[in-house]
Amino acid sequence: MIVVTAAGGSTGTAVVRALRARGEQVRAVVGSRRPRPELDGLGAEVVVADLVGDPGGLPLGGADALYLIWPNFEPSEAAGAPTAFRAARAAGVGRVVYHSVLRPQLRSMPHHAAKDRAEEALDTAGVPWRVLQPCAYADNLDAALATAAATGELRSAWGLVQAQSFVDLRDVADAAAVLLTEDGLDGGTFEAVGPAALTARDVAAAMAQRLGRPVTAVDARAPERDDYAGRCLRTMLDHYRAHGFTGSPRVLTDLLGRPPRTYAEHLEEVAA
Repeated sequence: MIVVTAAGGSTGTAVVRALRARGEQVRAVVGSRRPRPELDGLGAEVVVADLVGDPGGLPLGGADALYLIWPNFEPSEAAGAPTAFRAARAAGVGRVVYHSVLRPQLRSMPHHAAKDRAEEALDTAGVPWRVLQPCAYADNLDAALATAAATGELRSAWGLVQAQSFVDLRDVADAAAVLLTEDGLDGGTFEAVGPAALTARDVAAAMAQRLGRPVTAVDARAPERDDYAGRCLRTMLDHYRAHGFTGSPRVLTDLLGRPPRTYAEHLEEVAA
């Protein structure tokens, strides 16, 4: 049995789907009792638990592995993730895989700093572990594709100059399934990075090719917010604007046994 937290979100659902495709039994932990047809349809055991409020109370009985995803831009991660790691050790979970982020050591971003501290705690948690560090998802641009189809514009909150190595979420999920089920990977930290560094203009050109109409990249800063999530978003976009967010696809290629999907391939499958 493999436990996946935050399973109602896009990442969690994708990981559950990848595991079920391998025939694995999955306990999908969600934060509320609302219907979860996407998880029920995958044949997962859906369990409600308060990950943020009580990370030590995760339903880990009989679990062989835990995939710990923390809700995005949630300020409790730095303290809560180590508590979940200790709970996994106490429950006799044989393997913990932590869903981190590419370059968590960039501590100017609060959510990166939280994941960096969680990785540090994992190293001393007393349980076999692996870490997956994804780059920004290509899927995060899917709503912008619909807007581009209607307006002919891609509004880029990360500017027009610096690039990102967008990775398809399905490739991230497939890599997570490898780390959760295959031997010989303990103590490893694995980057999940797309195959090409793309600027907003590159993304716009790919969208134009797919849509069959011109698409222009437009510099459009995100509105300011002063809550924790807003600070995370602002510092993240400022970093992307100044430095980009790129990496090497070699590790993900080795994990998957194939090249990760290109952004053009992602768009083709989204359109289909």
